[in-house]
Amino acid sequence: MDRIMEFVTVRGLVLMPGGTVSFDLGREQSKQAVKRALKQDSEIFIICQRNIEIDQPQQEDLYNVGMISRIVQVDTKKKDMLRIVVHGMQMAELQELVYPQESRFPMAKVQEIQEVNNLTKVEEETYRRSLLERVEVFLESGTEKEVRLLVHLTAIQDLSELIFELTQYLNFRFQDKQSILEAKDLRSRAELLGRLLSDEIAISKMRLDIANKMKTSIGEKQKRNIYREQIRVLKQELGEEEDQDEQADCYEKQIEELEANEEVKEKIRKAVQRFRSMTSYMSESSVLQDYIDTMLAMPWDHVSEENTDLAKAERILEKDHYGLEKIKERIVEYLAVHIYHQDSDAPILCLVGPPGTGKTSIAKSIARALDRRYERICLGGVKDEAEIRGHRKTYVGAMPGRIATAMRHAGTSNPVLLLDEIDKMGTDHRGDISSAMLEVLDSAQNSQFRDHYLETPMDLSRVLFIATANSVDTIPKPLLDRMEVISVSSYLEPEKYEIARQYLIPQQIARHGLTKKDISFGKGAIYAIIRGYTREAGVRNLERTIAKVCRKVVKQIMDEDVVKLPMKITAKNIEMFLGCEKYNEKTLKKRSEIGLVHGLAWTSAGGDTLDIEAIVLSGTGKVTFTGNMGDVMKESAQLAALSVRARAGQEGVEDSFFQEHDIHLHIPEGAVPKDGPSAGITMATAIYSAVTQKAVDYNLAMTGELSLLGQVLPIGGLREKIVAAKARKIHKILVPKENQKDIEELSEEVREGLTIVYVSTLEEVLREAIV
Repeated sequence: MDRIMEFVTVRGLVLMPGGTVSFDLGREQSKQAVKRALKQDSEIFIICQRNIEIDQPQQEDLYNVGMISRIVQVDTKKKDMLRIVVHGMQMAELQELVYPQESRFPMAKVQEIQEVNNLTKVEEETYRRSLLERVEVFLESGTEKEVRLLVHLTAIQDLSELIFELTQYLNFRFQDKQSILEAKDLRSRAELLGRLLSDEIAISKMRLDIANKMKTSIGEKQKRNIYREQIRVLKQELGEEEDQDEQADCYEKQIEELEANEEVKEKIRKAVQRFRSMTSYMSESSVLQDYIDTMLAMPWDHVSEENTDLAKAERILEKDHYGLEKIKERIVEYLAVHIYHQDSDAPILCLVGPPGTGKTSIAKSIARALDRRYERICLGGVKDEAEIRGHRKTYVGAMPGRIATAMRHAGTSNPVLLLDEIDKMGTDHRGDISSAMLEVLDSAQNSQFRDHYLETPMDLSRVLFIATANSVDTIPKPLLDRMEVISVSSYLEPEKYEIARQYLIPQQIARHGLTKKDISFGKGAIYAIIRGYTREAGVRNLERTIAKVCRKVVKQIMDEDVVKLPMKITAKNIEMFLGCEKYNEKTLKKRSEIGLVHGLAWTSAGGDTLDIEAIVLSGTGKVTFTGNMGDVMKESAQLAALSVRARAGQEGVEDSFFQEHDIHLHIPEGAVPKDGPSAGITMATAIYSAVTQKAVDYNLAMTGELSLLGQVLPIGGLREKIVAAKARKIHKILVPKENQKDIEELSEEVREGLTIVYVSTLEEVLREAIV
């Protein structure tokens, strides 16, 4: 009987009568056919295409016989896909594809096929038993373990049903299943299935033979890596060659050419031997290959040529940076010693100073001056010890540590390695990273530095390590002891002016596509930017502010607002580009006052002046401190009050005065945290002035720690503090006697115009300060 019905073409799938299968539909034609069939009788024609790679098959691309099926279930949950479950009902032959009116999708004209049974009852039973026997042998071969299937098949008495059930279940090629479906009668169908079963049994026996050939080999290797041997024997039977041997041979050649000692080469050779015995399908193979590649890429004994011209090195350092004389001098000294004595140890320098003072950039210049490769390792926030020593290969995703990785990237065993922000390393349950750095930065140990991933000693003695830090307080003492600390001080205004004129302005002009014909900065404008728009120890914000001016000029040029070029930036028109000044200079009162003393402080942005105020009120003897003081500063204030009370009798102040009066000590700018002991003598002078009602010299500032017995102790940050005093037009400074050597090291430019008085006791301080 002929029928015209909706149809679906499938790839690699042949449906048998009585079989139920599910599959996904992605073609629009197939999805529309299913939807139309559901609106009618839910019957659809399923037919397989000959070539699974054809996306839009025509009638000649389809097999002749398919299956009239009933749609059991439709699932639309998948995006752009339609999953259906169908049940095979009746074989049918495709006659032609017809196009209904007003439809762009065809329908199938099919003719139902009635099965021809040309067997007698005896022959049918014989074929049935023969097929069951072969299936039983097939299941006993070890390929299929579902023995329960045999019980189910034995219960089927109809030969045709048995054939279709076996064909649907067994993993034949879809072309073979289609041949069974298209067989002209029951005899042909039974014989074809018997031959296919015999072929499957033969293939199973061959696989068993290959497994038997492996037994001797497995015994010799103690039954190691059974699956590896199976693949190897299979490749031998097929006559295929392994790519592993070619890669291993390539590694052997690289080992011979590698600049490394014999211990390293032997370690890599053993890894290559293991790699040669593996196959590319094993996960361990890729891990081992990564390890070998890393070992071969390390610069074990490869030393790059470096600059031996002292004059050239000095010229590069002078060209790249203004100031930083101590660092430049130390690098030139190292280079001189290295040229004179090739086996000298490389120094381990630690540059300590405020942000933006050029610590990181000077490391690049050092590498350029020495003609060495440069690598930067940022240690800020690093807490895991494995970041330095590497991970052991037993861990998933193991890799070398940062030191070994930097050496690999440098490609030489004598690079310049910058250990940036070494003062900001952390510690947690994964280990102490500072302890791991001890081996790296110890010249007596780093020639045998062992990374956990490499498992082989690596020589770091030729590396020039340069560390940077903002403060040494957070660096562990054993680690600090291994480094040569060089202080990088904050810049003076004249130094900032020269840096801006020689470096920052030309760089920003070029970076913004401008030239000297477009823009020029006057001296007054540069000083106005330094004083009114930046307050820092370095020049980082100064560079940003200059860049802002350049952007404004570019915009004006684009808008054609500039009447005349070059645009001259002066102190008078700087507000046009930057707005009002952010920072105002503190005004110095021109008269001496009671209870007001100028102190000096060091901050991360450089030096600053610190006014300290004290008053005495009637009360019960309380001493109050305000102004956001830290614990150390409060202790210094208590010591200052006690020291003044111990000496007040010399000025005729009775001890009962302190029981009948309250002392209030205050430091303005209460929103800014303040701490440290260096304001001890300043607070004592303020309290003394308030108690005795004697004024303090307005043109004087002081700094120094005070002991309980009235001794003035040394402090740090003197250079920055003196610069701050000069900026506020203060001409007389009191400093601890023990800091005299630090003052003498300062340049004449810093000390010019100042009267520096050295004091060692509180009495000397009061004698100089009280007017």
